[in-house]
Amino acid sequence: MTPERVDPVVPTATYRLQLQPAFPFAAAAAAVPYLASLGVSHLHLSPVLEAVPGSLHGYDVVDHARVREELGGEEELRALAHTAREHGLGLVVDIVPNHMAMAPRHNHALWEVLREGPKSPYARWFDVDWEAQGGQMLLPVLGGPLGSVIADLRVDGDVLRYYDHVFPLREGTRELPLPQLLDAQWYRPVWWRLARTELNYRRFFSISELIGVRVEDPEVFEATHAKVLQLLHEGVVDGLRVDHPDGLADPDAYLRRLHEATDGRWTVVEKILSDGEPLPASWPVAGTTGYDALRHIDGLFTDPAGFGELLGQYRRFAAPQADRGGDWAATVRRAAYKVLTHELATEVDRLTRVTNRLCAASPDPALRDRAPWALRTALQELLVRLDVYRPYASADAASVVTEEAAAEARLAFVVPEEAGAVDVVRDLVLGRAGAGPDLLEFRARFAQTASALRAKSVEDTAFYRHVPLLSATEVGGNPGTPAVSPEDFHAYCARVQRDWPATGTVVSTHDTKRSADVRAALAVLTECPQRWADVLAEVTRAGEGVPDAQMAWAAWQTVFGLGTAAEERVQQALLKHVREAGLFTSWTEQEPAYEKAVAAFVAAGPCGTPGEHVVALRSALEEHIRANVLGTALVHLTMPGVPDVYQGTEGEYLALVDPDNRRTVRFPPEDPGDKDAVTTAALRLRARRPAAFGDAATYAPLTAEGPAAAHCAAFVRSGEVVTAVTRLSLRLAEAGGWRNTRLPLPPGRWSDVLSPEREFTGHARVEDLFERLPVVLLERVAAE
Repeated sequence: MTPERVDPVVPTATYRLQLQPAFPFAAAAAAVPYLASLGVSHLHLSPVLEAVPGSLHGYDVVDHARVREELGGEEELRALAHTAREHGLGLVVDIVPNHMAMAPRHNHALWEVLREGPKSPYARWFDVDWEAQGGQMLLPVLGGPLGSVIADLRVDGDVLRYYDHVFPLREGTRELPLPQLLDAQWYRPVWWRLARTELNYRRFFSISELIGVRVEDPEVFEATHAKVLQLLHEGVVDGLRVDHPDGLADPDAYLRRLHEATDGRWTVVEKILSDGEPLPASWPVAGTTGYDALRHIDGLFTDPAGFGELLGQYRRFAAPQADRGGDWAATVRRAAYKVLTHELATEVDRLTRVTNRLCAASPDPALRDRAPWALRTALQELLVRLDVYRPYASADAASVVTEEAAAEARLAFVVPEEAGAVDVVRDLVLGRAGAGPDLLEFRARFAQTASALRAKSVEDTAFYRHVPLLSATEVGGNPGTPAVSPEDFHAYCARVQRDWPATGTVVSTHDTKRSADVRAALAVLTECPQRWADVLAEVTRAGEGVPDAQMAWAAWQTVFGLGTAAEERVQQALLKHVREAGLFTSWTEQEPAYEKAVAAFVAAGPCGTPGEHVVALRSALEEHIRANVLGTALVHLTMPGVPDVYQGTEGEYLALVDPDNRRTVRFPPEDPGDKDAVTTAALRLRARRPAAFGDAATYAPLTAEGPAAAHCAAFVRSGEVVTAVTRLSLRLAEAGGWRNTRLPLPPGRWSDVLSPEREFTGHARVEDLFERLPVVLLERVAAE
């Protein structure tokens, strides 16, 4: 079934569903009546194209031409779209242009490249440096050096098998003795540890199981987007979420091509903006997927003074052991150096080769006579000093690769003339030197390496090393200064409404390390740092059963944020925590004794009897946690942008890092509460009054008056809708409550959306506004 073609529309709100074999298209269709009743306009689906069998997320695509059979195939996707349309809903889908799964037996394009080598028509799909390894693509799949595992490799007809791995044999080689057969292939199976330094294909971050795709090639773009574009043009799909555009060689050109191919459909990009970084204004997209909004919303409910106290407590408790004093910027810098020399060593090697080739062949004397080691050092010193994910051709690169950064980078050299390599590299990055294809390749690879470095060093390392406040260690977050003042929040919202009114906004996603409700609970700790320290003193004995203090602090906060939970969930999250931190164990160099000690500590401490004291503190603060949870939800759903509601988060949703946050959820929820009511009311209001929230809408802050004015954050949308929430409610209670604080409402009569019988005018007493809940959503009453 194919729904009728509809004109491009901007969603009023989307609802994210994580598809997997246990929750296919048919299950999503069964949930449509309930999801439509919430008030969203579109379902937001995780990737729908063919992926590795059994995949729980779908980002490991193997075939762009087919809808995933394990989810029901194209027929069931079209049936879902038809059911959704019958209930007034459209579909937005997640697409993955940057990479595919390194799974040859499922990935036909890759299979052909391994079989035919660089002459294959599919060779242009993948970013392989054939010259780097003697004309072979390295496949890091062996469990040990070749000599120790060669007996496990066997020829089976026209394929080579190694346990579950299957590879094609080059024509005419099947009869060769095994050592000669391996040498004769277009690929070389090698020990998996060689991926760190020897790999010669571009991958996703440091994940060798995902190979980069060259969508900058028009033919590759067409082949990898044909099915998605067909679904768009036939009305099955209405909009797109683009995964990881920073990994592409040329995001600017890709997004222009996509915009033209989709006829301008609503598209948002998973672009992680650093604090203060703008989205390139020339990008033809609706905006980001919303992590910048997440940072501002969370910051609104974080107490700046209390965070400073909490940081001091953390430094005394944990940081001297864990990250040398608890300084965020220093933690990021140290992590970046380690990532460049370990996880991304092969990427730096390739970038150095490109740089050296460009300089050696240049007619410009200023670029000549640069030693590869000097160029490599210059590259590393500039890369670790980037405060954003990558520079863009459409933006001012000089504001990213700054002269201040270059001056610091020069200090790594003893000889001044050698330090000139820094200026050479910076000029190449800025396009001031060099020319031709080599320069284009250099700038693309520098940017791609930068984005991988930022993701690995910040999101996957520093966020697990610097943990005074776990709620601040979130994608796009700024753990050094996590609090956002109401004034800064309003200024951000005004910019969004002016520049990107249809951008996406989120507070929980499939990638957040903790759900919004867990983070809302943790933010309360910034209002009571001494109480937190007292509880830790009560449950902690000096060195008793604690493998390391940083991990212990994070474990206690995990239990506080989550509350009473199954030990297995906490254990799984903490194991990931210590491996990502990489201080005492890691994914590739695991220390079983340490990990065993961590598991024993978690079982006996946070998940044992001592943990009951932390849960008791959480219970004592429940009123204030509730204020943060409801405030976060309502602000998210009524601020500028298109809110995306992650599955299950319309109600209480307590989840940790993946895979914990990708569990299937029940539709409808069994026991709806206040958060369900607030969420549904806000979403239905958006659907009922789209003009109040759309492109032409307005946003204006409302400022409370009185002794507790700082604890009321409020704004008005298009003169028709008022949002007011309580912030820092524990500090508010300690100061004596609202005490006749008033909120001047715009002229007219205003009705409480959740309790329409309640009406307000003029200077409303905030205590009356928040009589039922710590938040209120008001709608202008039409004049009779």
